[in-house]
Amino acid sequence: MDKYIEIIAGSFTGYWNYLVQEISNPSLNNYFYYLLLASIIVYLLEIIFPWRKEQKLLRTDFWLDGFYMFFNFFIFSLIGFNAISNVGVALFNDFLGTIGWDNIIAIRINAWPVWAQFLLLFIVADFIQWSVHVALHRFKALWRFHKVHHSVIEMGFSAHLRFHFMETILYKTALFVPLSMIGYGIDDLFIWHAFTILIGHLNHANINWNYGPFKYLFNNPAMHIWHHAKTMPPEHWHGMNFGISLSVWDYLFGTAYLPKSGKDIELGFPDIEQYPIHSFWKQLWHPFKKNV
Repeated sequence: MDKYIEIIAGSFTGYWNYLVQEISNPSLNNYFYYLLLASIIVYLLEIIFPWRKEQKLLRTDFWLDGFYMFFNFFIFSLIGFNAISNVGVALFNDFLGTIGWDNIIAIRINAWPVWAQFLLLFIVADFIQWSVHVALHRFKALWRFHKVHHSVIEMGFSAHLRFHFMETILYKTALFVPLSMIGYGIDDLFIWHAFTILIGHLNHANINWNYGPFKYLFNNPAMHIWHHAKTMPPEHWHGMNFGISLSVWDYLFGTAYLPKSGKDIELGFPDIEQYPIHSFWKQLWHPFKKNV
């Protein structure tokens, strides 16, 4: 038990030191300034190429979503997730030790070309995230948390990171074991994570891009707006266009839906009028309430 208490204590001090190091040493190789730069670039694209021209630059809940961005990226890790993750990894490794395994690496890719390592990481991680995203819509217990993300009523880049902190736990847990089995570590994830941040910002931005023929490969703003439609067609009662970075999974598994321009569709979900769409703390607490 002392081991895990030390891990928890070290996680708080370690992550605080990491944050101080990130903020005090500007670089595109750290998440803080990369997130800031990516946000500024995509916001400028919204200003220069607005799709819904009547939408204000400081759209509904612009500042709320901005807070969500930094809460989910940094603050949540500081107040708990980093400690939980480190304890979880330690428990998992200790469990492997009890059955005589030193690790669970099933595929060693160190000898592969760097591009091949990244390509495999990108495909595996994106498919896992797509699968988790589908589950967030199909299972009521998970949808309660995912409704936070769908409470956006006007699309903009920062809506990308409006989500309940439980989603971080679900996604990271689902990613950990498969990526560990392939031999990936945390240092391998920066480029992949940086790309998903950028394309996620673009998917939620107030711009009308579909990348032409590449729309069948990459998720895009023109496609993703339909994922946030308030009213779903009967054949897609649980949702559609679940792609994170890639749209190919939706075309392969029949969940792609792009009937027309989604420029003026209403966003949200059917009972959004009863949902606390403008309150950070009420949104965090809402999934834990009974009978919702």
